[in-house]
Amino acid sequence: MNSGGGSFGCAITNPAANLETADFKLQGKALLTSFDYYIFSIALTVMAAAWFTPRLGERWLGPIERAVASLARRKASTLITIAASAIVLRLALFWTLPVPVPDAHDEFSYLLAADTYAHGRLTNPPHPLSIYFETFHVLQHPTYQSIYPPAQGAVLALGQVLGHPWIGVLLSMACMCAAITWALQGWLPPQLALLGGILVILRLYLFSYWLESYWGGAVAAIGGALVIGALPRIKLRAHWRDALLMGTGAALLATSRPFEGFIFCIPPFATLTLWLARQPAHLRPTSRRQILLPLLCVVGLTVAFIAYYNWRVTGHALLFPHILNQRQYETGSPFVWGSSYPPRHFSNPQFEAFYNVATRVAYPIPLLKLFRRTWFSWQEFYVGSVLWIPLLALPWTMRDRRTRLLLIQTVLCVLGLATIIWFFPHYAAPMTATVFALLMQSMRHLRRWKIKGREAGILLSRVVVLLVLARTAIYTVRPPAMQEAWSRDRDRVVRQLEATTSDHLVLVRYGPRHNVHNDWVWNAADIDHSRIVWAREIPGVNNQPLLDYFRGRKVWVIEPDAEPLQLKELGM
Repeated sequence: MNSGGGSFGCAITNPAANLETADFKLQGKALLTSFDYYIFSIALTVMAAAWFTPRLGERWLGPIERAVASLARRKASTLITIAASAIVLRLALFWTLPVPVPDAHDEFSYLLAADTYAHGRLTNPPHPLSIYFETFHVLQHPTYQSIYPPAQGAVLALGQVLGHPWIGVLLSMACMCAAITWALQGWLPPQLALLGGILVILRLYLFSYWLESYWGGAVAAIGGALVIGALPRIKLRAHWRDALLMGTGAALLATSRPFEGFIFCIPPFATLTLWLARQPAHLRPTSRRQILLPLLCVVGLTVAFIAYYNWRVTGHALLFPHILNQRQYETGSPFVWGSSYPPRHFSNPQFEAFYNVATRVAYPIPLLKLFRRTWFSWQEFYVGSVLWIPLLALPWTMRDRRTRLLLIQTVLCVLGLATIIWFFPHYAAPMTATVFALLMQSMRHLRRWKIKGREAGILLSRVVVLLVLARTAIYTVRPPAMQEAWSRDRDRVVRQLEATTSDHLVLVRYGPRHNVHNDWVWNAADIDHSRIVWAREIPGVNNQPLLDYFRGRKVWVIEPDAEPLQLKELGM
């Protein structure tokens, strides 16, 4: 951290002291509601038609449903089909959606972790000139590394080894669709599980910021699916393989979204403990050997790895990187029960603006406002304008004994998420499989609806799928904007400089009204040997040590806030 007497010289577009006006660019990516209002209107119209013509489309839709049911009975083939279809569908959209360009602080931080792991290291030594390279959500001391848990970085590292970090995103998202389908197979009839997997592809996979960015979401969703999907299988056959899968799911949650994952795991692990305690005496030794031993082994290894990772990054086994970052930079607690700290003073104006204004919160926070904000973001992303239709049958679903655990888990997770000051939909990723299990169970009850003898529920259930398909078709023709203009400008500069044979040092000179969410200073794991090194020009701080250190590089000055964008060689 750079503590100093630097003056406040950087403004932001929307200060986030008011949570409802926070300038989080992700909202535009995550909700994607441009056409949802039209689809909502269509849904209401077709629901009315269900009263008069409940068997509308039976001639065409009936055979399709029977074919889906036939595939669904082959469970392993279903999982392979879901994963393969997800990959093929996204690759087919390359003509309209190219490989995404990172533009959020968190994305660049995860990419730093990926580059570190791809080079065989858990972290990097601090740079002697780190004052020029300080950036958001990245530790500079005692080591140079992302502040986030390692799972998403590992996925991106796999992609980087295969050719590009986004390959890791693509593969993890395809695995997520298959994992959620597998979890649904443990709770629902096969055909509903397959339908749930299809809806996951259409709603949360295609045109989702989980797939079109590097933020993550898939890893935690896979972890949640493994935990909740293994539970009914363990209770059915008590096999060590299912216990291993459950433990692996918990490990993925612990290394991707530990707080949310911990809350998510409370109901299923409590249920498992109660089930084991109720086992007949003669079965307990077998249950302990088949269930507890593999589960505890995985959890123990996970705890050991996290402790070792913390020690390598922060120097202390119990000190998490994000906690250290909070101590070094933050001016308030991320939870509602926290409090504000005195403003910190930084050498660079962008940190002054971000930590002392943009993310500074006035405590106490009205809980109702926070809950309303969290609920709106959550339901818009996961349910949207179409998947609320099955929830019409929620009263019947709630009376179903098979859904009690899922309902308890959902309520507990939503309450837990409401305690977090800043919320994005991928924070709720662990409960994705649970949400879709409830949706598909509601769809099951909806399909049985009869109103005065009319089978209105059959058409309503078909309308859900058709409208989700319509939404996908609309976005295929006219996809939503996924990247900010500034990130495309930065990517264009990167490509321009990489096309030369020289190594480059780029000094970033921000204007007085710079938006701190659009930061250009991001570097690879090995700064000294990077083709392009990005450095922050700090008012009142001499650049000569930086120029001397990187002697031999071509030095540029870029002014991101100038119109048009200014990139010029130093001294020209």
